Amino acid sequence: MIRKTAAAAALVALVSSAGVVSSAHALDGVSLEAGKGEDDTELWRVGLQWNWKRRWFAERSWTLGAYWDLQLGRWSGPLKPGEPHQEIWDVGLTPVFRLERAARTAFVPYFEAAIGFHLLSNLRINADTDFSTHFQYGDHLGAGVLFGEQQHYDLSIRAQHLSNGGIAHPNPGINFIELRAAYRF
Repeated sequence: MIRKTAAAAALVALVSSAGVVSSAHALDGVSLEAGKGEDDTELWRVGLQWNWKRRWFAERSWTLGAYWDLQLGRWSGPLKPGEPHQEIWDVGLTPVFRLERAARTAFVPYFEAAIGFHLLSNLRINADTDFSTHFQYGDHLGAGVLFGEQQHYDLSIRAQHLSNGGIAHPNPGINFIELRAAYRF
């Protein structure tokens, strides 16, 4: 828990001191995700993205960039077989770091990693998972490809873990595999 909180705090401090956030920054993209989690939990999310104005290693063959990802999602899972599914609404804000190929070809591969913050509407998603806090950390690893004219289209797969990082017990956490489609303006 302390490591995740410290890492998130250090990231926010780095972002603030580096001047990568602008209050007048225009929307840079939109996304849609669908995923499957443990114990038959399903999820979908819509998201808005804002690129940071900074790139690292711009002169190399792979460059590092970042963006803010603001998401609204819905999870559903069975409380018991044959009963209606339970719903959780999820609001998340995540700084995402993306390592992508610098050469602009028809397909531009990338890898990304992130850790962010999520607020959940309910604490119970299925018969086996009761969260102890509405606040959760969400981290993910992903791989994808940019394509189309000026790489406006973005398809990826992500492995995501959400848990409260040990700030309260129990801390069951949940894992998802997600498919993501995005359009970059």
